[in-house]
Amino acid sequence: MVRYWDRVTQYWNKFSKTQKITFIATVVLVILTVGIISYNFSKTEYALAYTNLQPSDAAAIKGYLDSSKIPYQLSEDGKSIGVPRSQVASVKLAVESQGLNKNGNVGYGAFSESKAFGTTDKEFNVKYINAVQGELQQLINQNNAIASSKVLISLPEETVLLPKGKEKEKASASVVLNVKQGYTLDQSKVDTMYNLVSHSIQGLPIENITISDQNGEPLAYSKSNNKLSAGNLATQQFEVNNQFRSEIQRTVQQMLGAILGRDKVIVNVFSTMNFDQRNSREQLVTAPNTIDQKGLEISVQEIQKNYTGDNGAAAGGVPGTGQTDVPGYPGSSNNGNTKSEELQKTVNLEVNHITNEIVATPYVVKDLTINVGIEPPVPNDPNSLTQETKDAVQKILVNIVRAALADNKQTLTDQDLNNKVSVFAHSFARPNSDQAINSNQALLYGGLGGIALALIAGGIYAIVRRRRAARLAAEAEELAAAAAPPKVEFPTIDIDNVSNENQVRKQLEQLAKKKPEDFVNLLRTWLVDE
Repeated sequence: MVRYWDRVTQYWNKFSKTQKITFIATVVLVILTVGIISYNFSKTEYALAYTNLQPSDAAAIKGYLDSSKIPYQLSEDGKSIGVPRSQVASVKLAVESQGLNKNGNVGYGAFSESKAFGTTDKEFNVKYINAVQGELQQLINQNNAIASSKVLISLPEETVLLPKGKEKEKASASVVLNVKQGYTLDQSKVDTMYNLVSHSIQGLPIENITISDQNGEPLAYSKSNNKLSAGNLATQQFEVNNQFRSEIQRTVQQMLGAILGRDKVIVNVFSTMNFDQRNSREQLVTAPNTIDQKGLEISVQEIQKNYTGDNGAAAGGVPGTGQTDVPGYPGSSNNGNTKSEELQKTVNLEVNHITNEIVATPYVVKDLTINVGIEPPVPNDPNSLTQETKDAVQKILVNIVRAALADNKQTLTDQDLNNKVSVFAHSFARPNSDQAINSNQALLYGGLGGIALALIAGGIYAIVRRRRAARLAAEAEELAAAAAPPKVEFPTIDIDNVSNENQVRKQLEQLAKKKPEDFVNLLRTWLVDE
């Protein structure tokens, strides 16, 4: 062991200090690398399997993992559970197959888990309401924007006899939604929840449902008697106006950009709208025959009466004054022939009955102005943009404004339309990107040049200093050599590092052949030492 240790020590001493430090650093780095890799491969990597769990669901899942001896990580708030990444899928399937994740809600499954025998009607009704509430909560929680929800249902008591003049009570429901941070509910999703709750409970009208978020802000139903709710009216009107204005601006920008250049045109559009919605009903009566303005004959009745008589009686009395006489009818006192004729005709005509229920458009463009700035071909010369180009652009914009204001029932002259359009030529105030790029490049190149100069200066200084040190050392050696007496140097042979006698003998033979004088001096030195 001592011999091996001596050899290792001799081998280690052959290295320089820099080589020793490099070797030790390499060994330490290799050991650390192997240790880190081994630690990373040996440790268990966890992945989140469930987040935002209800306490009851978290407890059920934790019990399943404990019984299955599956390692897991539970968050500090108890709402998130992480399992080994390789077992996430199997754990989710097992939990869903056993129905452990109920989102804190008990649905109709509660009836299958418990026996219905021995329960009173009151207990059954409570369980039924809880089951319906749980089912609704599970359906609402399916929305990605909903973290959790709470549903409270009030069902009226069923009675056999209903008092006279009193209507049957209707059910009601209240829903509180916990919306996830960063998510928003649009009106269509809110309406879906209203319909979902209303259709899940018999006798529950939409007006008896109240939905709000966790902050107490009501989420109103969008349609109530075909009218928009007040909560979303302003937002919807603002979005419609912005969408209309953006569409006009995009269309004008695209068209003029393709003609004059994308970076040569700036478009600004301002619009106002009238959102007054009107419902009207017209009941019209028209004749089928539009030429004669005559209706269709569906029935005709004609009655014709003729009477003739010859009376030769003597004159006497006043006509129609006797007891048996008909007033106004010729009496028996008339002499000669009597003749009368009566014609009666009844015609039933049918006309067109038209009922129109008219709902006005939800919005009408009240006013529209378009301002267009064009950069001239020569940016510093506004006169380089010809008047023909301005007139052409003006005409295009006037046509757009005329089409947009066609339904506002205003009579606009050509001058009015021209006043709503503005076309001007001006050089655009763009940021001087070329100068910024040039300045950045100048700074970059200047920095690189400074670093290069510093490196060159440092190198020159190191070389000069090294040469100066070498010159001073050489001068010192020359002075020392001149001051000291000459010393006779004798050749030596490194016998300690030679392993056997043959190598010593060969070295002595070579020294005797090549340098006999040195060989003689070596022998003299050995004899003196002896």
